[in-house]
Amino acid sequence: MSNDAITLEIIQNSIQAAADEMFAAMRKTAMSSIIYEVLDMGTGITDAQGRLASSGAGIPAFIGVLDKSVQFIVEKFDQDIVAGDVFITNDPWHGGVTHLNDLVLAMPVFANEQLIGWTANIAHNSDVGGMAPGSLSGEATEIFQEGLRLPAVKLIRAGDTDQSVMDIITCNSRMPDFLLGDVWAAIASVRIGAKRLEELATKYGIQTYEAAVESFMDFGEKSAKAELRHLPKGTFELSEPQDDGRVYNVKITISADEFLVDLTDNPDEDAGPTNTSRDGTIICAQMVFKSLINPDSPANDGSFRPMKVLTREGTVFHAREPAAIGFYFETEVRVNDLIWRCLAPHIPERLPAGSFSSICGTFIGGIHPDTGRQYTIIEPQIGGWGAWEGNDGNPCIFSSFHGETYNTPAEISEARNGLYVDRMELNTAPGGEGQYNGGRGLVLDYRIRTENGFLTAGFTRSRIKPWSLQNGEEGSGNYVVVNKADGSSEQYSFVSGLSLTTDDVVRVVTSSGAGYGNPSNRDPASVQQDIKNGLITPERAKEIYG
Repeated sequence: MSNDAITLEIIQNSIQAAADEMFAAMRKTAMSSIIYEVLDMGTGITDAQGRLASSGAGIPAFIGVLDKSVQFIVEKFDQDIVAGDVFITNDPWHGGVTHLNDLVLAMPVFANEQLIGWTANIAHNSDVGGMAPGSLSGEATEIFQEGLRLPAVKLIRAGDTDQSVMDIITCNSRMPDFLLGDVWAAIASVRIGAKRLEELATKYGIQTYEAAVESFMDFGEKSAKAELRHLPKGTFELSEPQDDGRVYNVKITISADEFLVDLTDNPDEDAGPTNTSRDGTIICAQMVFKSLINPDSPANDGSFRPMKVLTREGTVFHAREPAAIGFYFETEVRVNDLIWRCLAPHIPERLPAGSFSSICGTFIGGIHPDTGRQYTIIEPQIGGWGAWEGNDGNPCIFSSFHGETYNTPAEISEARNGLYVDRMELNTAPGGEGQYNGGRGLVLDYRIRTENGFLTAGFTRSRIKPWSLQNGEEGSGNYVVVNKADGSSEQYSFVSGLSLTTDDVVRVVTSSGAGYGNPSNRDPASVQQDIKNGLITPERAKEIYG
């Protein structure tokens, strides 16, 4: 066995490359634009026990799922794990963590008949059954209404596909060919990762391979603790009202060797679908923690050892089976932002003012007017980030919760989803001004081409807008407007199964980020440039900046 630092580093970088190759394989073979365009997915590699060894590309909130999913599978199947198996889960109480649309696939990796690790991925799938197309409905009151539940089962047994399981999955979908294609893309992804890990362990030896994984986890812990010492020490608390009138609370205690997030004092679980699992809540805290202590390095199990999260079972942040959980993402992004807002005044050099901070999930579907087939567009939206000292906020990117993902090109939406994209421009409505301005949000118009369409959407930060720092202006707020062909118009933040018909227009409006510093202190040259770029009218500039 070779334990020299160079060999261990080569192995660790090779594991990271394998996780990235898994991501590329899935992206290039998936059927649905939500996966291959938006990149609403994630890949990762764990050790034999299910501890995260290397994070691949993808949504941070998804990568944080994978170790938890694998650990559930390891505990459930124990000795019934053999080479060639591929497991699938989507249920938050059976290793799935998020909601039923998100299918997790995991494959054990063997070298010389010894289990050395797991490859895993997760992606949002367009339809897995349930009471509404797209498998999301604001009317759901229990998870049984939200789609097919897969409680960590074998999809492939020792290399042979269990066709019965595959048939059950596809038969429950309104878009079976897309779902089948996406599942096989996920299978290809875990298989290529498993091949790469087996090659590594064979080349360097199993003991050396495992030593490399363990050493990098230990390094992750050491680097996290080293950075933790630079954070302000003490207990920080925040209570924040939400759009629906509830109040969320957080207490964060930072010491020299621990980052403790206490979310026990929070509302009971919702009767509707805006709940999340405890594991999902932990991931939200992990994302803020990682962004504070070492955002540039890959995450692994050791990175999060100094962090602890407290929840109370039965709350919106620790829902009990069989609670509805379809819109979990809006609750989780609120947890992420709650922790962020609590710490931002104390760490302004690392955390900017409030962003649009919503997934702004927009689900439009119906029968494609050209093909006669069911379509469902699943579109997370981009918006404005908050400003910080010395810098304006970023315009029109995804929330930190959603990571490095992309909006679907208009041409793809029009071709695949049977609608027109009439407008995509910056949101220049008042909001987010400061010495440093928040980044601008988005205005996006979808025009419907079918007589039997529908809209489901879930936006937060609509009534309670992005929060400012140092006397800046708050952001403008997220909402969706439906301009009907008959001339009527309605504005929504949450809407479920709203009927749409030909030439109705769904207008998505995402918030500008909040400002930093008193607007009167903004550089006059920057104000003139804002006016020239059409980001603010001369009248508004005079009102805000004087």
